[in-house]
Amino acid sequence: MDVKTIIDQQQRFFLEGRTRPLTFRKEQLQLLKRALRDSEQRLMEAIEADFGKSRYETYQTELAMIYHEINLVLRRLDRWASKKRVSTNLANFPGRSYLLPEPLGTVLIIGAWNYPYQLTLVPLVSAMAAGNTAIVKPSELPAQTSRAMAEILNAIFPPEYVLVQEGGVPETTELLQHRFDKIFFTGSTAVGRIVAQAAAKHLTPVTLELGGKSPVFVLPDADLRRTAQRIVWGKFLNAGQTCIAPDYVLVDQAIEAALVQDLKEEIEARFGRDGSSSEAYVRIIHQRHFERLLSLIDPRKVVCGGTSDRERLFLAPTLMKGVSFSDSVMTEEIFGPLLPVISYHGLDEAIASVKSRPKPLALYIFTRDGGAADRILSDLSFGGGSVNDTVTYISNSALPFGGVGESGMGKYHGEAGFREFSHVKSILKRSLWFEPSLKYPPYTPFKMKLLRFLME
Repeated sequence: MDVKTIIDQQQRFFLEGRTRPLTFRKEQLQLLKRALRDSEQRLMEAIEADFGKSRYETYQTELAMIYHEINLVLRRLDRWASKKRVSTNLANFPGRSYLLPEPLGTVLIIGAWNYPYQLTLVPLVSAMAAGNTAIVKPSELPAQTSRAMAEILNAIFPPEYVLVQEGGVPETTELLQHRFDKIFFTGSTAVGRIVAQAAAKHLTPVTLELGGKSPVFVLPDADLRRTAQRIVWGKFLNAGQTCIAPDYVLVDQAIEAALVQDLKEEIEARFGRDGSSSEAYVRIIHQRHFERLLSLIDPRKVVCGGTSDRERLFLAPTLMKGVSFSDSVMTEEIFGPLLPVISYHGLDEAIASVKSRPKPLALYIFTRDGGAADRILSDLSFGGGSVNDTVTYISNSALPFGGVGESGMGKYHGEAGFREFSHVKSILKRSLWFEPSLKYPPYTPFKMKLLRFLME
């Protein structure tokens, strides 16, 4: 079946109103959850084949977040989808005003390779909750996970409602030629621009979940042991192939040596001498990405790690010291297990260095000084982040997730995801028992005074 036929079928299915009842949406989400649970063995084997990812980490970073999102929707969809009363101004008295959410229609979801289940299926949950039909395009790079999602979802959903379309660049390019009511893309900034350009031809709204160089500020009063523990976990989770992973560390020069030592000790404590035998450490996705990461390493600045195995696509957790913003590793998003450390001489200097660069997707601060943390949070623009932790803020569905500027546009998770795939209609309901003469001719000085009073 060709793409145009599928899109036409999904649009007809939507226009028939089949997806609008909340009972239908909930039933389909329950069906999705049961199918994923019944297929956990298959899903875990697929991602292990693609990444070498452990079952624990697959559940922790992929499936748990999908289950949580479905459960949240099932509990709160009635409230999210209900009409909401808002105030009515005097000029529209007597009347009532309210907001009424409605689904957008047929949406395209393009997933990412680094967390192939979570970053593909959590947006799908939001789209289904909002009452849309959807074509889902997983990343082709982790081929086993793409195939697993296609076989599982296409077996439980009719193609006129939800369809997983596998393929590479040609298939994605073809999909982007068609008109959708919404496109949701997770991936690189470069590809995000291509998606946005294609969507613009049809005036299709887009959500772009991109990336960027996410900094970690470590201030002089930080608890260095705990700081090192949480930076190492967030950075080397998924071998650094995480869009909100700490990209680099900005540390006060007075504590740089102590922090670097703690980071080294934490890396060895969690992954062993080089990570090659740790079940908690995954491999790099493919050869091209592996070679790119190797080119970013300056051996003279490596203080920990740096070893690699091309055949296994293994790159050890690597710590680099004495790095400057002019080094190769600082010219692009790393998206791998390399952690540069840059010292600063004052907080003003550190803030200015981040402010002069594209807005990051995430930002992290380690300090006991609430005032200093608040200053960084207010002075810098970024998608989201944490004080005294890394990465974990993404697990709170009450915190809308997304970027700003080159790191993305639009937010999802929880109610924000429902809103992202909905259109909210603004409705004014007027009473018939009274009609002021104010809006009708003839216009008099008294009416002008009254109009000013009512409107200003």
